[in-house]
Amino acid sequence: MARLATTDGLTEEQQEILKVVRQFVEKEILPVATELEHKDEYPTDIVEGLKELGIFGLMIPEEFGGLGESLLTYALVVEEIARGWMSVSGVINTHFIVAYMLMHHGTDEQKQKYLPKMATGEIRGAFSMSEPSLGSDVSAISTKAVKGDDGNYTIDGQKMWLTNGGSANLVAVLVKTDEGADSVYKNMTTFLVEKESGFGETAQGITIPGKIEKMGYKGVDTTEMVFEGHKISADQILGGEPGKGFYQMMDGVEVGRVNVAARAVGLATRAFELGIAYSQQRETFGKKIADHQAVLFRLAEMGTKVEAAHEMVVKAARIKDAGKRNDLEAGMAKLLASEYCRDVVEDSFRIHGGYGFSKEYEIERLYREAPMLLIGEGTADIQKMIIGRRLLEDYKA
Repeated sequence: MARLATTDGLTEEQQEILKVVRQFVEKEILPVATELEHKDEYPTDIVEGLKELGIFGLMIPEEFGGLGESLLTYALVVEEIARGWMSVSGVINTHFIVAYMLMHHGTDEQKQKYLPKMATGEIRGAFSMSEPSLGSDVSAISTKAVKGDDGNYTIDGQKMWLTNGGSANLVAVLVKTDEGADSVYKNMTTFLVEKESGFGETAQGITIPGKIEKMGYKGVDTTEMVFEGHKISADQILGGEPGKGFYQMMDGVEVGRVNVAARAVGLATRAFELGIAYSQQRETFGKKIADHQAVLFRLAEMGTKVEAAHEMVVKAARIKDAGKRNDLEAGMAKLLASEYCRDVVEDSFRIHGGYGFSKEYEIERLYREAPMLLIGEGTADIQKMIIGRRLLEDYKA
């Protein structure tokens, strides 16, 4: 029995959820993932299956029609899904972040309006901070919402790198507002922007130009979002109060980093499985390549890295579930898991030799997917800044 990336102390319900998801991945995702990825085709049937399983409402409270599960359960589910196809876990992640932000920061009216339909997947979420010229410098956003005499707002600007930007119909968008604060971070507001799914003009004053072509992370749509005089009610401010957007977004991204780390573990787990299986089939110099010490040592390092990354994800999720601050642990988990994922995938690629370069072998897809995890939800350097600052707080001289 496989021992890597197992988790102690799970309830029977958690174990059953993971069992069902694992079976779904084996039956519905793995057999078609590489073909769909090569076609850059949206996984419609897979997404519909996840809706039926209740995955879109996994952490949404039962009172709103969700399953009311923990962040740990969600992270472990993400590991399983990413093991099948990392892009599918991306479809879930952005939706989950918007739902999380609504649960923790939304008004009662906003929760009642959106969460029940988000739990079923009828409403699909995306969130947007980045812009074409700012990268990780969130303070430099230029998309602006100007308040009119009637108390409502007009949004103008251009947002970038929206996962689910085309398929989503509710987008949490961070913009600048003039709150008269002395800090740029207190002059930001999150709006809940409704639009139609698809591309082109998807709402008044909103255009989704089309999918951004990427080297990996295919299938899922990654887009820009252009605002030209979009009129929006003040009721659509997350939490009902302007000026709190930056802190709301950072709270969402914090749990999003746990998700990215979990994705990295799932992808690394699959790469390890492919590598260790191939090493016991391929023969060179009269014996299986797994019997060569060079390959054996490589497998040992790969397995150790998968296990270490998984344990970091579990720790970060459990701290957040306990209601404690987890930016240190989430940053560490995201940094370690994404870097180790890259290493494990490359080692598996090397074990496959020339066949790893062929599109007939699954490792070729994984090799193109892993780099996204190095930059998603904040680059490795950003994580190091977060981790370093938190360590200085804890170990202040």
